[in-house]
Amino acid sequence: MKLDVKIIALDLDDTLLTEDLKITPFTVAALQECAERGIYTVLCSGRAENAILPYVRQLNIAGTQAGRYIISMNGATIYDMHIRQQIYSRKVEGNVLLYAFHEAEKRGLPCQVYDPATIYPSKDNKWTRLDVKLCGLNMQVPEDFADFIKGGRSKMVIPGEPEKLQEFQAELKRELGDKAVIYISKPYFLEIMPSHCGKGEALLELAKILHIPQEQTMSFGDSMNDESMIRLAAHSVAMKNGLDTIKKLARYTTEYDNEHDGVGQFLRKWVL
Repeated sequence: MKLDVKIIALDLDDTLLTEDLKITPFTVAALQECAERGIYTVLCSGRAENAILPYVRQLNIAGTQAGRYIISMNGATIYDMHIRQQIYSRKVEGNVLLYAFHEAEKRGLPCQVYDPATIYPSKDNKWTRLDVKLCGLNMQVPEDFADFIKGGRSKMVIPGEPEKLQEFQAELKRELGDKAVIYISKPYFLEIMPSHCGKGEALLELAKILHIPQEQTMSFGDSMNDESMIRLAAHSVAMKNGLDTIKKLARYTTEYDNEHDGVGQFLRKWVL
């Protein structure tokens, strides 16, 4: 049975990308065929815009109508590459960021925020340097981090040892309630997002802009920062290598993992 899909949102790490941060030729060809058929193909990542562009170039569909959009910052922004500007943007309130920052400081944890090209940490640390290496962005330490974030930001990441972040996540959720969306994306990244904001909300917002009904939306993901788009897309697909929580939430699960064309094989079987 062929699925009726008009827009596909694709997580990057451990979903579309292999361990060496590549999109395989098989999956590239499948996504290019989707775009040729007029199916909007949207990379959807926690990364900043500039850190997504290398994978846009790998797909080589940005010049088409179907390949013109990306969702960045885990759904806080939608970027139109044809007009080179954000068409949707959400921010975490400054007072929420300041509270989380001061609580992180008490625990010896750094914080970091982003713009499209740069990561701004509260202090130099190995975790931010890992993020810089992973994303290919610049790094700059602000003189006064608290002043730097008080106007609000698309998201803030608190990096650190996984055990310490698990405990801190529970405390922040208890204290902040619905003032922010809080989750661990990678074991060493605790993310603070705007309230009622995520990849799924951004996907539905873009679908609305493009006059695509929810029934024709598809998403691929593996981890907790993909939860909302797995929950909200009509045709949600968990990766074989994904978390059990995501697999239970998704309508489908790929037969293959991210190292073996999981996305491409699913598209060939169910969409193309």
